Amino acid sequence: MIPTFFGITLATFILINLAPGSPIEQQIQRIRFGQGSKSSNAVVNQEVIDALNKQYGFDKPISTRYWIWLKNLSRLDFGESFTYQEPVLDVILSKFPVSLQFGLASLILTYIVCIPLGVIKALKAGQSFDRISGLLLYFSYSIPSLILGIFLIVFFAGSNYFSWFPIGGLKSDDYESFTTLQKFTDRAHHFVLPLICYMVGSFTELTMVMRNSMLDVIKSDYIRTARAKGLPERLIVFKHALKNSLIPIATGLSGFFAIFLAGSIIIESIFNLDGIGLLAYSSISSRDYNVIMGLTFLSSLVLMFGKIFSDLVYVMIDPRIDFK
Repeated sequence: MIPTFFGITLATFILINLAPGSPIEQQIQRIRFGQGSKSSNAVVNQEVIDALNKQYGFDKPISTRYWIWLKNLSRLDFGESFTYQEPVLDVILSKFPVSLQFGLASLILTYIVCIPLGVIKALKAGQSFDRISGLLLYFSYSIPSLILGIFLIVFFAGSNYFSWFPIGGLKSDDYESFTTLQKFTDRAHHFVLPLICYMVGSFTELTMVMRNSMLDVIKSDYIRTARAKGLPERLIVFKHALKNSLIPIATGLSGFFAIFLAGSIIIESIFNLDGIGLLAYSSISSRDYNVIMGLTFLSSLVLMFGKIFSDLVYVMIDPRIDFK
Protein backbone atom coordinates (compact mmCIF):
# COMPACT_ATOMS: atom_id res chain seq x y z
CA MET A 1 0.00 0.00 0.00
CA ILE A 2 2.81 2.43 0.82
CA PRO A 3 4.53 2.43 -2.61
CA THR A 4 1.11 2.42 -4.30
CA PHE A 5 0.07 5.48 -2.32
CA PHE A 6 3.27 7.37 -3.17
CA GLY A 7 2.92 6.39 -6.82
CA ILE A 8 -0.69 7.63 -7.03
CA THR A 9 -0.06 10.94 -5.28
CA LEU A 10 3.19 11.65 -7.14
CA ALA A 11 1.65 10.92 -10.56
CA THR A 12 -1.40 13.06 -9.77
CA PHE A 13 0.74 15.91 -8.43
CA ILE A 14 2.91 15.97 -11.54
CA LEU A 15 -0.03 15.72 -13.96
CA ILE A 16 -2.06 18.55 -12.45
CA ASN A 17 1.00 20.80 -12.30
CA LEU A 18 1.85 20.10 -15.95
CA ALA A 19 -1.71 20.80 -17.11
CA PRO A 20 -2.25 24.26 -18.65
CA GLY A 21 -4.32 26.87 -16.85
CA SER A 22 -2.78 27.07 -13.39
CA PRO A 23 -4.46 29.05 -10.57
CA ILE A 24 -1.93 31.85 -11.25
CA GLU A 25 -3.05 32.15 -14.87
CA GLN A 26 -6.70 32.18 -13.85
CA GLN A 27 -6.05 34.85 -11.22
CA ILE A 28 -4.25 36.98 -13.82
CA GLN A 29 -7.22 36.62 -16.17
CA ARG A 30 -9.56 37.81 -13.43
CA ILE A 31 -7.41 40.88 -12.91
CA ARG A 32 -7.29 41.63 -16.64
CA PHE A 33 -11.05 41.31 -17.06
CA GLY A 34 -11.80 43.51 -14.10
CA GLN A 35 -12.70 40.87 -11.55
CA GLY A 36 -9.65 41.73 -9.48
CA SER A 37 -9.38 45.45 -10.30
CA LYS A 38 -11.52 48.42 -11.35
CA SER A 39 -10.06 48.54 -14.86
CA SER A 40 -10.99 45.94 -17.44
CA ASN A 41 -7.72 46.69 -19.29
CA ALA A 42 -5.46 46.26 -16.27
CA VAL A 43 -1.85 45.46 -17.02
CA VAL A 44 -0.40 42.81 -14.75
CA ASN A 45 3.25 43.58 -14.11
CA GLN A 46 5.91 41.08 -13.16
CA GLU A 47 5.86 42.10 -9.49
CA VAL A 48 2.20 41.09 -9.19
CA ILE A 49 2.90 37.78 -10.93
CA ASP A 50 5.84 37.07 -8.63
CA ALA A 51 3.71 37.92 -5.59
CA LEU A 52 0.99 35.51 -6.77
CA ASN A 53 3.54 32.76 -7.36
CA LYS A 54 4.87 33.22 -3.85
CA GLN A 55 1.39 33.35 -2.35
CA TYR A 56 0.36 30.06 -3.95
CA GLY A 57 3.77 28.45 -3.49
CA PHE A 58 4.59 28.22 -7.20
CA ASP A 59 7.92 29.97 -6.76
CA LYS A 60 9.46 26.63 -5.73
CA PRO A 61 10.38 23.62 -7.90
CA ILE A 62 7.72 20.92 -8.28
CA SER A 63 9.81 18.39 -6.30
CA THR A 64 10.05 20.82 -3.36
CA ARG A 65 6.33 21.50 -3.45
CA TYR A 66 5.55 17.78 -3.42
CA TRP A 67 7.84 17.28 -0.42
CA ILE A 68 6.13 20.16 1.41
CA TRP A 69 2.75 18.59 0.62
CA LEU A 70 3.90 15.25 2.08
CA LYS A 71 5.14 16.94 5.27
CA ASN A 72 1.85 18.79 5.71
CA LEU A 73 0.02 15.54 5.07
CA SER A 74 1.37 14.12 8.34
CA ARG A 75 -0.79 16.74 10.10
CA LEU A 76 -3.75 16.16 7.73
CA ASP A 77 -3.13 19.66 6.43
CA PHE A 78 -4.09 19.75 2.75
CA GLY A 79 -3.68 23.49 2.51
CA GLU A 80 -6.31 26.04 1.57
CA SER A 81 -8.69 25.82 -1.35
CA PHE A 82 -7.93 28.42 -4.01
CA THR A 83 -11.63 28.57 -4.94
CA TYR A 84 -13.39 28.49 -1.57
CA GLN A 85 -10.66 30.24 0.44
CA GLU A 86 -11.16 27.65 3.19
CA PRO A 87 -9.11 24.70 4.45
CA VAL A 88 -9.40 21.80 2.00
CA LEU A 89 -10.48 19.34 4.71
CA ASP A 90 -13.37 21.62 5.68
CA VAL A 91 -14.46 21.91 2.03
CA ILE A 92 -14.43 18.12 1.55
CA LEU A 93 -16.26 17.48 4.82
CA SER A 94 -18.96 19.97 3.83
CA LYS A 95 -19.70 17.96 0.65
CA PHE A 96 -19.18 14.58 2.29
CA PRO A 97 -22.67 13.98 3.82
CA VAL A 98 -24.46 14.24 0.45
CA SER A 99 -22.38 11.56 -1.28
CA LEU A 100 -22.30 9.42 1.86
CA GLN A 101 -26.08 9.26 2.08
CA PHE A 102 -26.49 8.14 -1.51
CA GLY A 103 -23.51 5.79 -1.30
CA LEU A 104 -24.82 3.98 1.78
CA ALA A 105 -28.39 3.82 0.50
CA SER A 106 -27.40 2.47 -2.92
CA LEU A 107 -24.98 -0.09 -1.41
CA ILE A 108 -27.51 -1.48 1.08
CA LEU A 109 -30.43 -1.59 -1.35
CA THR A 110 -28.31 -3.12 -4.12
CA TYR A 111 -27.09 -6.02 -1.97
CA ILE A 112 -30.49 -6.59 -0.32
CA VAL A 113 -32.21 -6.92 -3.69
CA CYS A 114 -29.51 -8.34 -5.97
CA ILE A 115 -28.41 -11.33 -3.88
CA PRO A 116 -31.93 -12.86 -3.51
CA LEU A 117 -32.74 -11.98 -7.13
CA GLY A 118 -29.55 -13.64 -8.36
CA VAL A 119 -30.33 -16.77 -6.33
CA ILE A 120 -33.88 -16.97 -7.73
CA LYS A 121 -32.61 -16.49 -11.28
CA ALA A 122 -30.09 -19.30 -10.77
CA LEU A 123 -32.73 -21.67 -9.40
CA LYS A 124 -35.04 -20.82 -12.32
CA ALA A 125 -32.27 -20.75 -14.94
CA GLY A 126 -33.65 -21.04 -18.46
CA GLN A 127 -37.22 -20.44 -17.37
CA SER A 128 -39.42 -17.49 -18.31
CA PHE A 129 -38.61 -15.55 -15.11
CA ASP A 130 -34.88 -15.84 -15.75
CA ARG A 131 -35.13 -14.76 -19.40
CA ILE A 132 -37.52 -11.84 -18.85
CA SER A 133 -35.72 -10.49 -15.79
CA GLY A 134 -32.37 -10.83 -17.58
CA LEU A 135 -33.70 -8.88 -20.56
CA LEU A 136 -34.97 -6.10 -18.29
CA LEU A 137 -31.68 -5.98 -16.36
CA TYR A 138 -29.54 -5.69 -19.49
CA PHE A 139 -31.90 -3.09 -20.93
CA SER A 140 -31.58 -0.94 -17.82
CA TYR A 141 -27.81 -1.48 -17.78
CA SER A 142 -27.48 -0.16 -21.33
CA ILE A 143 -29.09 3.20 -20.49
CA PRO A 144 -26.48 5.89 -19.67
CA SER A 145 -26.95 7.68 -16.35
CA LEU A 146 -27.31 11.03 -18.14
CA ILE A 147 -30.16 9.83 -20.36
CA LEU A 148 -31.86 7.98 -17.51
CA GLY A 149 -31.66 11.02 -15.21
CA ILE A 150 -33.16 13.34 -17.85
CA PHE A 151 -35.87 10.78 -18.63
CA LEU A 152 -36.84 10.43 -14.97
CA ILE A 153 -36.98 14.20 -14.47
CA VAL A 154 -39.03 14.83 -17.63
CA PHE A 155 -41.59 12.09 -17.02
CA PHE A 156 -41.79 11.90 -13.21
CA ALA A 157 -40.73 15.34 -11.96
CA GLY A 158 -41.91 17.67 -14.73
CA SER A 159 -45.30 19.25 -15.11
CA ASN A 160 -45.93 17.84 -18.61
CA TYR A 161 -46.42 14.25 -17.49
CA PHE A 162 -46.27 13.36 -13.79
CA SER A 163 -45.18 15.49 -10.85
CA TRP A 164 -44.61 12.64 -8.45
CA PHE A 165 -41.11 13.65 -7.34
CA PRO A 166 -39.12 16.87 -6.88
CA ILE A 167 -36.76 17.89 -9.68
CA GLY A 168 -33.65 17.97 -7.48
CA GLY A 169 -32.09 18.83 -4.18
CA LEU A 170 -32.09 16.91 -0.92
CA LYS A 171 -35.01 18.47 0.92
CA SER A 172 -37.93 20.87 0.61
CA ASP A 173 -37.70 24.57 1.35
CA ASP A 174 -39.79 24.25 4.54
CA TYR A 175 -37.90 21.16 5.71
CA GLU A 176 -36.98 22.63 9.10
CA SER A 177 -40.63 23.06 10.07
CA PHE A 178 -41.40 19.35 9.54
CA THR A 179 -41.79 16.72 12.23
CA THR A 180 -39.26 13.88 12.43
CA LEU A 181 -41.47 11.54 10.41
CA GLN A 182 -42.17 14.23 7.83
CA LYS A 183 -38.44 14.96 7.51
CA PHE A 184 -37.71 11.27 6.87
CA THR A 185 -40.50 11.07 4.29
CA ASP A 186 -39.35 14.26 2.59
CA ARG A 187 -35.76 13.01 2.36
CA ALA A 188 -36.91 9.66 0.96
CA HIS A 189 -39.08 11.48 -1.57
CA HIS A 190 -36.09 13.47 -2.82
CA PHE A 191 -33.87 10.37 -2.85
CA VAL A 192 -35.93 8.19 -5.20
CA LEU A 193 -34.91 9.46 -8.65
CA PRO A 194 -31.18 10.06 -7.95
CA LEU A 195 -30.96 6.70 -6.17
CA ILE A 196 -32.33 4.90 -9.23
CA CYS A 197 -29.56 6.47 -11.33
CA TYR A 198 -26.94 5.52 -8.73
CA MET A 199 -28.09 1.89 -8.58
CA VAL A 200 -28.92 1.04 -12.17
CA GLY A 201 -25.38 0.09 -13.24
CA SER A 202 -24.25 -1.97 -10.26
CA PHE A 203 -27.70 -3.55 -9.88
CA THR A 204 -27.45 -5.55 -13.12
CA GLU A 205 -23.79 -6.45 -12.65
CA LEU A 206 -24.19 -7.75 -9.10
CA THR A 207 -27.33 -9.72 -9.92
CA MET A 208 -25.71 -11.52 -12.85
CA VAL A 209 -22.53 -12.25 -10.87
CA MET A 210 -24.66 -13.77 -8.11
CA ARG A 211 -26.71 -15.80 -10.60
CA ASN A 212 -23.69 -17.23 -12.41
CA SER A 213 -21.85 -17.97 -9.17
CA MET A 214 -24.89 -19.77 -7.78
CA LEU A 215 -25.25 -21.77 -10.99
CA ASP A 216 -21.65 -22.98 -10.76
CA VAL A 217 -22.07 -24.01 -7.13
CA ILE A 218 -25.36 -25.92 -7.49
CA LYS A 219 -23.75 -27.98 -10.27
CA SER A 220 -20.91 -29.04 -7.96
CA ASP A 221 -20.41 -32.62 -6.83
CA TYR A 222 -21.04 -31.94 -3.15
CA ILE A 223 -24.45 -30.39 -3.97
CA ARG A 224 -25.41 -33.50 -5.98
CA THR A 225 -24.24 -35.63 -3.06
CA ALA A 226 -26.38 -33.61 -0.64
CA ARG A 227 -29.41 -34.09 -2.85
CA ALA A 228 -28.68 -37.82 -3.16
CA LYS A 229 -28.70 -38.05 0.64
CA GLY A 230 -32.22 -36.63 0.66
CA LEU A 231 -31.48 -33.26 2.31
CA PRO A 232 -34.26 -30.65 1.90
CA GLU A 233 -33.76 -28.36 -1.09
CA ARG A 234 -34.07 -25.25 1.08
CA LEU A 235 -31.25 -26.50 3.33
CA ILE A 236 -29.06 -27.35 0.34
CA VAL A 237 -29.54 -23.93 -1.26
CA PHE A 238 -29.33 -21.61 1.75
CA LYS A 239 -26.83 -23.48 3.91
CA HIS A 240 -24.46 -25.23 1.55
CA ALA A 241 -24.71 -23.47 -1.83
CA LEU A 242 -25.32 -19.85 -0.85
CA LYS A 243 -22.23 -19.46 1.33
CA ASN A 244 -19.83 -20.56 -1.40
CA SER A 245 -21.72 -18.52 -4.00
CA LEU A 246 -21.00 -15.35 -2.05
CA ILE A 247 -17.23 -15.60 -2.58
CA PRO A 248 -17.24 -13.67 -5.91
CA ILE A 249 -19.66 -11.16 -4.40
CA ALA A 250 -17.07 -10.39 -1.71
CA THR A 251 -14.98 -8.71 -4.40
CA GLY A 252 -17.58 -5.98 -4.67
CA LEU A 253 -17.33 -5.31 -0.96
CA SER A 254 -14.00 -3.61 -1.60
CA GLY A 255 -16.14 -0.71 -2.72
CA PHE A 256 -17.69 -0.46 0.74
CA PHE A 257 -15.14 2.13 1.80
CA ALA A 258 -15.35 3.89 -1.54
CA ILE A 259 -18.92 4.96 -0.76
CA PHE A 260 -17.53 7.42 1.77
CA LEU A 261 -16.09 9.39 -1.14
CA ALA A 262 -18.58 8.26 -3.75
CA GLY A 263 -20.04 10.76 -6.11
CA SER A 264 -21.22 10.91 -9.69
CA ILE A 265 -20.53 14.12 -11.59
CA ILE A 266 -23.40 13.50 -14.00
CA ILE A 267 -26.01 12.50 -11.41
CA GLU A 268 -25.07 15.28 -8.99
CA SER A 269 -25.20 17.84 -11.79
CA ILE A 270 -28.60 16.71 -13.06
CA PHE A 271 -30.27 16.54 -9.66
CA ASN A 272 -28.49 19.57 -8.17
CA LEU A 273 -26.68 17.60 -5.47
CA ASP A 274 -23.68 19.38 -3.98
CA GLY A 275 -21.53 16.32 -3.31
CA ILE A 276 -18.02 14.96 -3.80
CA GLY A 277 -18.42 14.24 -7.51
CA LEU A 278 -19.40 17.82 -8.33
CA LEU A 279 -16.61 19.10 -6.08
CA ALA A 280 -14.03 17.01 -7.96
CA TYR A 281 -15.25 18.27 -11.32
CA SER A 282 -15.30 21.93 -10.30
CA SER A 283 -11.86 21.61 -8.66
CA ILE A 284 -10.35 20.16 -11.82
CA SER A 285 -12.00 22.86 -13.96
CA SER A 286 -10.72 25.66 -11.71
CA ARG A 287 -7.30 23.98 -11.19
CA ASP A 288 -7.81 23.94 -7.42
CA TYR A 289 -4.69 21.83 -6.83
CA ASN A 290 -5.05 21.48 -3.08
CA VAL A 291 -8.61 20.14 -3.29
CA ILE A 292 -7.64 17.75 -6.09
CA MET A 293 -4.74 16.37 -4.04
CA GLY A 294 -6.93 16.10 -0.94
CA LEU A 295 -9.54 14.10 -2.83
CA THR A 296 -6.81 11.95 -4.42
CA PHE A 297 -5.30 11.16 -1.03
CA LEU A 298 -8.60 10.24 0.64
CA SER A 299 -10.01 8.25 -2.28
CA SER A 300 -6.82 6.22 -2.82
CA LEU A 301 -6.58 5.53 0.91
CA VAL A 302 -10.15 4.25 1.27
CA LEU A 303 -9.90 2.16 -1.91
CA MET A 304 -6.73 0.44 -0.69
CA PHE A 305 -8.29 -0.27 2.70
CA GLY A 306 -11.32 -1.55 0.81
CA LYS A 307 -9.14 -4.16 -0.89
CA ILE A 308 -7.85 -5.33 2.48
CA PHE A 309 -11.42 -5.49 3.77
CA SER A 310 -12.37 -7.60 0.75
CA ASP A 311 -9.53 -10.04 1.53
CA LEU A 312 -10.75 -10.36 5.12
CA VAL A 313 -14.28 -11.08 3.92
CA TYR A 314 -12.89 -13.84 1.68
CA VAL A 315 -11.43 -15.58 4.71
CA MET A 316 -14.64 -15.14 6.72
CA ILE A 317 -16.71 -16.74 3.94
CA ASP A 318 -14.29 -19.53 3.12
CA PRO A 319 -11.72 -20.48 5.83
CA ARG A 320 -9.82 -22.52 3.22
CA ILE A 321 -8.53 -19.24 1.75
CA ASP A 322 -5.29 -18.21 3.45
CA PHE A 323 -3.14 -15.19 2.56
CA LYS A 324 -0.25 -16.09 4.83
